[in-house]
Amino acid sequence: MRFLHTADLHIGKRLFETSLSEDQREILRQIAEIAVNEHCDAVLIAGDIYDRPTPSAEAMSIFDTFVSALVLGGVSVYAISGNHDSGERVSYLSGLIEERGVFIQGRYEGRLCRRVLRDQYGEMDLYLLPFLKPLTVRGFFPDSEIVTYEDALREVLREVDFGDGRRKVLMSHQFVTGAATCDSEEFAIGGLDCIPDTVFEGFDYVALGHIHGPQRIKRDTMRYSGTPLKYSFSEVSHKKSVTIVDIGAKGEVDCRQIPLKPLRDMRVLEGSVADLLEMPYSEDYVHIIVTDEEVAPDTRLQLAPAFPNMLKFSVKNSRTGMAWEASGGEELLERKTPLDMMEDFYREQNNGESMNSAKRALLSRLLESVEGEESL
Repeated sequence: MRFLHTADLHIGKRLFETSLSEDQREILRQIAEIAVNEHCDAVLIAGDIYDRPTPSAEAMSIFDTFVSALVLGGVSVYAISGNHDSGERVSYLSGLIEERGVFIQGRYEGRLCRRVLRDQYGEMDLYLLPFLKPLTVRGFFPDSEIVTYEDALREVLREVDFGDGRRKVLMSHQFVTGAATCDSEEFAIGGLDCIPDTVFEGFDYVALGHIHGPQRIKRDTMRYSGTPLKYSFSEVSHKKSVTIVDIGAKGEVDCRQIPLKPLRDMRVLEGSVADLLEMPYSEDYVHIIVTDEEVAPDTRLQLAPAFPNMLKFSVKNSRTGMAWEASGGEELLERKTPLDMMEDFYREQNNGESMNSAKRALLSRLLESVEGEESL
Protein backbone atom coordinates (compact mmCIF):
# COMPACT_ATOMS: atom_id res chain seq x y z
CA MET A 1 0.00 0.00 0.00
CA ARG A 2 1.42 3.37 -0.98
CA PHE A 3 0.28 6.65 0.58
CA LEU A 4 1.16 10.26 -0.06
CA HIS A 5 1.10 12.09 3.27
CA THR A 6 0.48 15.84 3.32
CA ALA A 7 -1.20 18.26 5.73
CA ASP A 8 -1.81 21.89 6.66
CA LEU A 9 -2.82 23.06 3.21
CA HIS A 10 -4.32 26.23 4.74
CA ILE A 11 -6.22 26.96 1.55
CA GLY A 12 -7.35 30.58 1.59
CA LYS A 13 -4.29 31.76 3.52
CA ARG A 14 -3.24 35.37 3.01
CA LEU A 15 0.15 36.86 3.85
CA PHE A 16 -0.03 40.52 4.85
CA GLU A 17 -3.29 40.71 2.89
CA THR A 18 -1.63 39.14 -0.16
CA SER A 19 -3.64 36.28 -1.64
CA LEU A 20 -1.82 32.97 -2.11
CA SER A 21 -4.53 31.43 -4.28
CA GLU A 22 -2.34 31.17 -7.38
CA ASP A 23 0.51 29.67 -5.36
CA GLN A 24 -1.80 27.16 -3.70
CA ARG A 25 -3.39 26.07 -6.96
CA GLU A 26 0.06 25.36 -8.40
CA ILE A 27 1.44 23.48 -5.39
CA LEU A 28 -1.70 21.35 -5.11
CA ARG A 29 -1.46 20.60 -8.83
CA GLN A 30 2.08 19.37 -8.17
CA ILE A 31 0.96 17.19 -5.28
CA ALA A 32 -1.80 15.60 -7.36
CA GLU A 33 0.68 14.98 -10.17
CA ILE A 34 3.15 13.36 -7.76
CA ALA A 35 0.42 11.13 -6.30
CA VAL A 36 -0.61 9.91 -9.75
CA ASN A 37 2.92 9.50 -11.10
CA GLU A 38 4.02 7.63 -7.97
CA HIS A 39 1.02 5.30 -8.33
CA CYS A 40 -0.19 6.11 -4.82
CA ASP A 41 -3.22 4.24 -3.57
CA ALA A 42 -4.34 7.20 -1.48
CA VAL A 43 -3.47 10.72 -0.33
CA LEU A 44 -3.64 11.36 3.42
CA ILE A 45 -4.44 14.97 4.38
CA ALA A 46 -3.80 15.35 8.10
CA GLY A 47 -5.88 18.42 8.88
CA ASP A 48 -6.07 22.17 8.32
CA ILE A 49 -7.48 21.84 4.84
CA TYR A 50 -8.56 25.48 5.03
CA ASP A 51 -7.04 28.44 6.83
CA ARG A 52 -10.35 29.54 8.33
CA PRO A 53 -13.44 27.76 9.69
CA THR A 54 -15.53 29.59 7.09
CA PRO A 55 -13.57 29.18 3.85
CA SER A 56 -14.26 31.43 0.89
CA ALA A 57 -15.87 30.15 -2.28
CA GLU A 58 -12.48 30.49 -3.99
CA ALA A 59 -10.78 28.37 -1.32
CA MET A 60 -13.43 25.67 -1.66
CA SER A 61 -13.00 25.73 -5.43
CA ILE A 62 -9.24 25.22 -5.08
CA PHE A 63 -9.76 22.19 -2.85
CA ASP A 64 -12.41 20.82 -5.20
CA THR A 65 -10.02 21.06 -8.15
CA PHE A 66 -7.29 19.30 -6.15
CA VAL A 67 -9.49 16.42 -4.99
CA SER A 68 -11.06 16.03 -8.43
CA ALA A 69 -7.60 15.68 -10.02
CA LEU A 70 -6.75 12.93 -7.56
CA VAL A 71 -9.99 11.04 -8.10
CA LEU A 72 -9.67 11.29 -11.88
CA GLY A 73 -6.14 9.92 -11.50
CA GLY A 74 -7.40 6.88 -9.61
CA VAL A 75 -6.15 8.03 -6.19
CA SER A 76 -8.37 7.86 -3.09
CA VAL A 77 -8.40 10.71 -0.57
CA TYR A 78 -8.57 10.45 3.23
CA ALA A 79 -8.71 13.70 5.20
CA ILE A 80 -9.39 14.94 8.71
CA SER A 81 -10.19 18.39 10.05
CA GLY A 82 -7.57 20.44 11.89
CA ASN A 83 -7.81 23.22 14.44
CA HIS A 84 -8.31 25.79 11.64
CA ASP A 85 -11.18 23.85 10.06
CA SER A 86 -14.87 23.63 10.77
CA GLY A 87 -15.56 19.91 11.07
CA GLU A 88 -19.10 20.33 9.81
CA ARG A 89 -18.05 22.27 6.72
CA VAL A 90 -15.18 20.05 5.61
CA SER A 91 -17.31 16.92 5.90
CA TYR A 92 -20.33 18.38 4.07
CA LEU A 93 -21.79 15.81 1.61
CA SER A 94 -19.25 13.25 2.86
CA GLY A 95 -21.68 10.39 2.40
CA LEU A 96 -22.08 11.25 -1.27
CA ILE A 97 -18.41 11.81 -2.11
CA GLU A 98 -17.36 8.57 -0.42
CA GLU A 99 -18.77 6.82 -3.47
CA ARG A 100 -15.94 8.47 -5.44
CA GLY A 101 -13.23 7.44 -2.98
CA VAL A 102 -13.05 10.63 -0.90
CA PHE A 103 -13.32 10.11 2.86
CA ILE A 104 -13.37 13.13 5.16
CA GLN A 105 -13.75 12.89 8.93
CA GLY A 106 -14.68 16.32 10.23
CA ARG A 107 -15.70 15.57 13.82
CA TYR A 108 -15.02 13.01 16.51
CA GLU A 109 -18.40 11.47 17.31
CA GLY A 110 -17.63 9.14 20.20
CA ARG A 111 -16.01 6.38 18.16
CA LEU A 112 -12.69 6.35 16.38
CA CYS A 113 -13.35 6.33 12.62
CA ARG A 114 -11.76 3.24 11.06
CA ARG A 115 -11.45 2.51 7.36
CA VAL A 116 -10.40 -0.97 6.26
CA LEU A 117 -8.06 -1.09 3.26
CA ARG A 118 -6.92 -4.24 1.45
CA ASP A 119 -3.82 -5.16 -0.54
CA GLN A 120 -1.75 -8.28 -1.25
CA TYR A 121 -0.75 -8.48 2.42
CA GLY A 122 -4.32 -8.52 3.69
CA GLU A 123 -6.38 -5.93 5.55
CA MET A 124 -5.07 -2.70 7.02
CA ASP A 125 -6.82 -0.39 9.49
CA LEU A 126 -6.64 3.33 8.72
CA TYR A 127 -7.89 5.50 11.61
CA LEU A 128 -9.07 9.06 10.94
CA LEU A 129 -8.84 11.22 14.08
CA PRO A 130 -9.71 14.93 13.69
CA PHE A 131 -8.25 17.62 15.94
CA LEU A 132 -9.42 16.97 19.50
CA LYS A 133 -9.83 19.04 22.63
CA PRO A 134 -10.40 17.56 26.10
CA LEU A 135 -13.87 19.12 26.31
CA THR A 136 -14.99 17.28 23.19
CA VAL A 137 -13.91 13.91 24.53
CA ARG A 138 -15.30 14.50 28.04
CA GLY A 139 -18.75 14.78 26.53
CA PHE A 140 -18.54 11.16 25.33
CA PHE A 141 -16.79 9.72 28.40
CA PRO A 142 -18.39 11.46 31.42
CA ASP A 143 -17.10 8.82 33.83
CA SER A 144 -13.46 9.21 32.79
CA GLU A 145 -11.08 11.81 34.20
CA ILE A 146 -10.09 13.81 31.12
CA VAL A 147 -8.24 17.02 31.88
CA THR A 148 -5.37 17.27 29.43
CA TYR A 149 -5.03 16.70 25.69
CA GLU A 150 -3.01 13.60 26.53
CA ASP A 151 -5.89 12.26 28.63
CA ALA A 152 -8.26 12.85 25.73
CA LEU A 153 -6.09 11.09 23.12
CA ARG A 154 -5.40 8.10 25.37
CA GLU A 155 -9.10 7.66 26.07
CA VAL A 156 -10.02 7.82 22.38
CA LEU A 157 -7.26 5.41 21.31
CA ARG A 158 -8.14 2.93 24.04
CA GLU A 159 -10.52 1.16 21.67
CA VAL A 160 -7.75 0.20 19.23
CA ASP A 161 -6.90 -3.51 19.44
CA PHE A 162 -3.15 -3.71 18.91
CA GLY A 163 -3.11 -7.43 19.58
CA ASP A 164 -4.91 -8.54 16.44
CA GLY A 165 -1.76 -8.49 14.29
CA ARG A 166 -3.23 -6.14 11.68
CA ARG A 167 -1.32 -3.21 10.19
CA LYS A 168 -2.52 0.08 11.64
CA VAL A 169 -2.14 3.63 10.34
CA LEU A 170 -3.34 6.72 12.23
CA MET A 171 -4.03 10.23 10.97
CA SER A 172 -3.98 12.85 13.72
CA HIS A 173 -3.78 16.63 13.97
CA GLN A 174 -2.15 17.39 17.32
CA PHE A 175 1.03 18.86 18.82
CA VAL A 176 3.45 16.10 19.80
CA THR A 177 6.03 17.05 22.42
CA GLY A 178 9.48 17.62 20.96
CA ALA A 179 8.36 18.80 17.53
CA ALA A 180 10.23 21.80 16.12
CA THR A 181 7.78 24.70 15.75
CA CYS A 182 7.64 28.09 14.02
CA ASP A 183 5.74 31.38 14.33
CA SER A 184 2.87 30.48 12.01
CA GLU A 185 1.40 27.77 14.25
CA GLU A 186 -1.19 28.10 17.01
CA PHE A 187 -0.75 26.44 20.40
CA ALA A 188 -2.50 26.48 23.73
CA ILE A 189 -1.11 28.78 26.40
CA GLY A 190 1.44 27.04 28.60
CA GLY A 191 1.80 24.05 26.31
CA LEU A 192 -1.45 22.49 27.53
CA ASP A 193 -1.94 20.83 24.12
CA CYS A 194 1.37 18.92 24.20
CA ILE A 195 1.02 15.17 23.72
CA PRO A 196 3.88 12.70 24.32
CA ASP A 197 4.84 10.46 21.43
CA THR A 198 4.15 7.40 23.60
CA VAL A 199 0.42 7.98 23.06
CA PHE A 200 0.88 6.72 19.50
CA GLU A 201 2.85 3.56 20.26
CA GLY A 202 1.67 0.50 18.35
CA PHE A 203 0.76 2.21 15.09
CA ASP A 204 2.76 1.17 12.03
CA TYR A 205 2.62 4.73 10.70
CA VAL A 206 1.35 7.97 12.23
CA ALA A 207 0.50 10.70 9.68
CA LEU A 208 0.63 13.92 11.69
CA GLY A 209 -0.58 17.42 10.92
CA HIS A 210 -0.38 20.75 12.82
CA ILE A 211 3.38 21.49 12.72
CA HIS A 212 4.55 23.33 9.61
CA GLY A 213 8.09 21.98 9.32
CA PRO A 214 8.50 18.46 7.86
CA GLN A 215 10.07 16.21 10.49
CA ARG A 216 10.13 12.82 12.14
CA ILE A 217 9.13 12.36 15.78
CA LYS A 218 11.36 9.80 17.52
CA ARG A 219 11.02 7.35 14.62
CA ASP A 220 10.77 7.50 10.83
CA THR A 221 7.22 6.14 10.92
CA MET A 222 5.80 9.01 13.00
CA ARG A 223 6.00 12.12 10.89
CA TYR A 224 4.75 15.64 10.28
CA SER A 225 4.60 16.21 6.54
CA GLY A 226 4.69 19.98 7.03
CA THR A 227 2.91 22.60 4.94
CA PRO A 228 3.24 22.48 1.15
CA LEU A 229 4.14 26.20 1.10
CA LYS A 230 5.98 28.58 3.42
CA TYR A 231 3.40 30.51 5.40
CA SER A 232 5.62 32.85 7.45
CA PHE A 233 9.14 34.23 7.38
CA SER A 234 10.00 31.88 10.24
CA GLU A 235 9.72 29.10 7.64
CA VAL A 236 12.23 30.46 5.11
CA SER A 237 14.72 27.66 5.83
CA HIS A 238 12.13 24.89 5.46
CA LYS A 239 12.44 22.45 2.57
CA LYS A 240 8.80 21.79 1.75
CA SER A 241 7.90 18.31 0.57
CA VAL A 242 5.36 15.51 0.63
CA THR A 243 6.03 12.13 2.21
CA ILE A 244 5.63 8.90 0.28
CA VAL A 245 4.86 5.98 2.61
CA ASP A 246 5.14 2.37 1.44
CA ILE A 247 3.61 -0.20 3.80
CA GLY A 248 4.30 -3.84 3.11
CA ALA A 249 3.77 -6.72 5.50
CA LYS A 250 3.36 -6.00 9.22
CA GLY A 251 6.36 -3.97 10.41
CA GLU A 252 7.60 -3.12 6.92
CA VAL A 253 7.32 0.63 6.36
CA ASP A 254 9.48 2.81 4.12
CA CYS A 255 9.26 6.62 4.01
CA ARG A 256 10.80 9.13 1.62
CA GLN A 257 10.31 12.80 0.82
CA ILE A 258 9.65 14.35 -2.57
CA PRO A 259 10.46 18.09 -2.69
CA LEU A 260 7.92 20.64 -3.87
CA LYS A 261 8.69 23.63 -6.11
CA PRO A 262 6.72 26.75 -5.20
CA LEU A 263 5.57 29.23 -7.80
CA ARG A 264 7.21 31.88 -5.63
CA ASP A 265 9.67 31.21 -2.83
CA MET A 266 9.81 33.11 0.46
CA ARG A 267 13.14 34.73 1.31
CA VAL A 268 14.85 37.26 3.57
CA LEU A 269 17.23 39.60 1.72
CA GLU A 270 19.62 41.81 3.68
CA GLY A 271 22.11 44.42 2.50
CA SER A 272 22.68 47.99 1.45
CA VAL A 273 20.29 49.64 -0.97
CA ALA A 274 22.97 49.55 -3.66
CA ASP A 275 23.55 45.82 -3.15
CA LEU A 276 19.84 45.06 -3.17
CA LEU A 277 19.31 47.01 -6.39
CA GLU A 278 22.02 44.92 -8.05
CA MET A 279 20.15 41.71 -7.27
CA PRO A 280 18.07 40.18 -10.10
CA TYR A 281 14.37 40.96 -10.40
CA SER A 282 12.36 38.53 -8.28
CA GLU A 283 8.66 37.85 -7.73
CA ASP A 284 9.39 35.82 -4.59
CA TYR A 285 7.75 36.87 -1.33
CA VAL A 286 10.53 38.76 0.41
CA HIS A 287 11.42 40.50 3.63
CA ILE A 288 13.90 43.26 2.77
CA ILE A 289 16.32 44.36 5.49
CA VAL A 290 18.27 47.52 4.60
CA THR A 291 21.58 47.98 6.43
CA ASP A 292 22.55 51.51 5.34
CA GLU A 293 23.27 54.00 8.13
CA GLU A 294 21.24 56.64 6.28
CA VAL A 295 17.96 55.43 4.78
CA ALA A 296 15.82 57.72 2.63
CA PRO A 297 12.06 57.84 3.37
CA ASP A 298 11.25 56.52 -0.11
CA THR A 299 13.64 53.55 0.03
CA ARG A 300 10.86 50.99 -0.02
CA LEU A 301 9.36 52.60 -3.12
CA GLN A 302 12.80 52.62 -4.69
CA LEU A 303 13.15 48.85 -4.17
CA ALA A 304 9.57 47.89 -5.05
CA PRO A 305 10.05 47.58 -8.86
CA ALA A 306 12.77 44.94 -8.33
CA PHE A 307 10.77 43.12 -5.64
CA PRO A 308 7.04 43.52 -6.41
CA ASN A 309 6.08 40.99 -3.71
CA MET A 310 7.91 42.68 -0.87
CA LEU A 311 5.88 41.80 2.22
CA LYS A 312 8.15 43.26 4.89
CA PHE A 313 10.62 46.12 4.92
CA SER A 314 13.01 46.74 7.82
CA VAL A 315 16.04 48.83 8.64
CA LYS A 316 18.94 47.42 10.64
CA ASN A 317 21.94 49.58 11.46
CA SER A 318 23.99 50.83 14.39
CA ARG A 319 21.34 53.35 15.36
CA THR A 320 18.12 51.41 14.98
CA GLY A 321 19.11 47.85 15.81
CA MET A 322 16.06 46.37 14.05
CA ALA A 323 13.22 48.73 13.20
CA TRP A 324 10.19 46.86 11.90
CA GLU A 325 7.73 48.55 9.64
CA ALA A 326 4.22 48.84 11.02
CA SER A 327 2.77 46.61 8.28
CA GLY A 328 2.17 43.01 9.19
CA GLY A 329 0.01 43.64 12.24
CA GLU A 330 -2.83 41.90 10.47
CA GLU A 331 -0.87 38.65 10.33
CA LEU A 332 0.13 38.94 13.99
CA LEU A 333 -3.49 39.47 15.03
CA GLU A 334 -4.64 36.58 12.84
CA ARG A 335 -2.31 34.21 14.71
CA LYS A 336 -3.67 35.22 18.14
CA THR A 337 -6.08 32.86 19.85
CA PRO A 338 -9.12 34.18 21.78
CA LEU A 339 -7.18 33.56 24.99
CA ASP A 340 -4.22 35.59 23.67
CA MET A 341 -6.52 38.53 22.87
CA MET A 342 -8.23 38.33 26.27
CA GLU A 343 -4.81 38.41 27.96
CA ASP A 344 -3.85 41.46 25.90
CA PHE A 345 -7.10 43.17 26.93
CA TYR A 346 -6.46 42.32 30.61
CA ARG A 347 -2.99 43.87 30.46
CA GLU A 348 -4.38 47.05 28.87
CA GLN A 349 -6.96 47.37 31.64
CA ASN A 350 -4.52 46.64 34.46
CA ASN A 351 -1.53 48.88 33.73
CA GLY A 352 0.46 46.18 31.96
CA GLU A 353 0.00 43.54 34.67
CA SER A 354 -0.43 39.99 33.32
CA MET A 355 -3.01 37.51 34.51
CA ASN A 356 -1.88 35.08 37.18
CA SER A 357 -2.07 31.34 36.53
CA ALA A 358 -5.39 30.92 38.36
CA LYS A 359 -7.14 33.62 36.29
CA ARG A 360 -5.62 32.28 33.08
CA ALA A 361 -6.80 28.74 33.85
CA LEU A 362 -10.33 29.99 34.69
CA LEU A 363 -10.56 32.01 31.49
CA SER A 364 -9.26 29.05 29.48
CA ARG A 365 -12.01 26.82 30.90
CA LEU A 366 -14.68 29.44 30.17
CA LEU A 367 -13.53 29.82 26.55
CA GLU A 368 -13.41 26.05 26.17
CA SER A 369 -16.99 25.79 27.46
CA VAL A 370 -18.17 28.44 24.99
CA GLU A 371 -16.45 26.66 22.11
CA GLY A 372 -18.04 23.41 23.20
CA GLU A 373 -21.54 24.91 23.21
CA GLU A 374 -20.99 26.44 19.75
CA SER A 375 -19.98 23.06 18.35
CA LEU A 376 -23.17 21.32 19.51
